[in-house]
Amino acid sequence: MTARARAGPSPTARPLKSAPVNPSTPPATVRALTLNLQRASAPRTGRLAAWLTSLELPADVLVLTEVSAGDSGEVLAQLLTDGGYHVVLPKPAGDDRYRVLVACRDAIPEAVDIGADQVAHRCVAVRIPGLAGGLAILGLYVPSRGPRHRRNQDKRMFQDHVSALLPTLTETLDIRGPVVITGDLNVVEPDHEPRYAVFGKWEYDFYRDFGLAGFVDAFRVANPTGMDYSWFGRPSRDGQRNGYRIDHAFVTSAYRDAVLECRYDHSARALELTDHSALTLTLTTGGKPVTPPAPGRPAGP
Repeated sequence: MTARARAGPSPTARPLKSAPVNPSTPPATVRALTLNLQRASAPRTGRLAAWLTSLELPADVLVLTEVSAGDSGEVLAQLLTDGGYHVVLPKPAGDDRYRVLVACRDAIPEAVDIGADQVAHRCVAVRIPGLAGGLAILGLYVPSRGPRHRRNQDKRMFQDHVSALLPTLTETLDIRGPVVITGDLNVVEPDHEPRYAVFGKWEYDFYRDFGLAGFVDAFRVANPTGMDYSWFGRPSRDGQRNGYRIDHAFVTSAYRDAVLECRYDHSARALELTDHSALTLTLTTGGKPVTPPAPGRPAGP
């Protein structure tokens, strides 16, 4: 979602109940962060890059969505490179104004052709063998609903394309370690609170396709109950704004026990750097995969 939202009161989210964490010696970890940049202009790009490279807990991997297809996207790539990141930024595609950037500290990401073809600028896959014993990332930016004359056409096409790639993604990426799929999916989970009539069954099915392909929602692994949000609609008359959890992170089901923390960081939105909150995912490293139960499509909307 790309509409500019003014700062203001946010709806009260239900308290999150985190999964228990073993209080033993802190394990080695890798931290990924995804953030929608709201097609940042050149001046705001500089502020965003400064924020990203000066975090108290810096991200090992960045997946940035709604990166401009124009010059400010190239400026961002250079600023992150200057800040110590190795950057993968696809070329713009056609008249699409947006793309996805993936960046990594301390290891060089290898771009992987997974067959995304015409949507590869919004569906960026990298293999990072030198990080945490091996890690692969798929950064996604699902189109919004689009103009009235093309309502949902680009979104459906993109979702269908990604859904077709998911069942063989782990094999295609060929990494010894977890696969993380993260970004702005422009869809909420089927049990999202509040419930929005605008989302259709085809969108909920897209969310479910990740589970069917062997991936788990890392936020729900870390927070089995409760709600938090990454984007907020325009304020209502009482000053409140509806929240949407549309930025997600999925992890290979066999590595669900590696999910140490997954939470939303609202500071960039509060600073008006963008209209989205960041999602951070922390994984423990060195763990062995486990065989997950066979997935099945759940009932529901």
